[in-house]
Amino acid sequence: MTTVGFLGLGRMGAGMAARLIGHADSLLVHDIAPDAVAALVAKGAEAAGSAKALGAQCDIVFTSLPTPAIVRDAVAEIASGGSPAILCDLSTSGPQLAAELDALLAPRGVASFDAPVSGGIAKAHDGTLSLMVGGPAQLYPELEPLLERLGKPTFMGETPGAGQTMKLVNNLLGAVAIGVTAEGMAFGIKAGLDPAKMIDVLNQSTGINSATRDKWPKSVLPRTFDFGFAAALSLKDTRLLLDEAEAAEVPLPLGHIIADYLERTLAREGGEADFTAIAKVVEEAAGLDPERAA
Repeated sequence: MTTVGFLGLGRMGAGMAARLIGHADSLLVHDIAPDAVAALVAKGAEAAGSAKALGAQCDIVFTSLPTPAIVRDAVAEIASGGSPAILCDLSTSGPQLAAELDALLAPRGVASFDAPVSGGIAKAHDGTLSLMVGGPAQLYPELEPLLERLGKPTFMGETPGAGQTMKLVNNLLGAVAIGVTAEGMAFGIKAGLDPAKMIDVLNQSTGINSATRDKWPKSVLPRTFDFGFAAALSLKDTRLLLDEAEAAEVPLPLGHIIADYLERTLAREGGEADFTAIAKVVEEAAGLDPERAA
């Protein structure tokens, strides 16, 4: 009998947790938002009542939380409740924290995995996320079937934080794609080109990237700027990357440019801004009207 716990039922966590219902003997969930817990209970999960209760009652516990500090505190609370066999952090919380969690959990006999995800809210709900996994290879087969309910996991290695490092690399490339696409599009629009036709050309040419393929057609061209990933979270991830890169003595000038774009986006659009709103910052700097650039 395997009891699985899930802590963190936000926009990503709720979709992932729902994918696990019926694929463990029981699924216990917890979140600081009662409505989020009630929604999962209505689908067949059980309310744990606290993070500590997850540690006391579950064999495997997943966490999906917004910041490294929140992950750190939550894992300490889970560990204070008992000793699950496996704790797997699905958050983007950085390799340094992954190493800290491993050091905290190993003496308790808890195997620590980091498995950050990529793909957004829609893929969380339909189970097509990309998962980058680090942790003990010997125990990975126990975790893999559950991760496969969430998407496609790739085991990156046993070093604590291997998955987190891969996620930060992925996020850098994804954010840079938004920034460089915004710059190219602003230049073309100011020169009089049709933005929709530009995207069509880019998507059949060497300029194609994740921003031209998905973000511009879905969120920037229609001017909804609602792709589903907060600029604040993107900035958090970028700062994590820059801190890790500085410690490793790897210069990342493009990472600093993206951090600046994200900071300016939040200043212009507010704390709830989607990261695709970077386009507005670039358009404004180019002398375009961000409200009519498309």
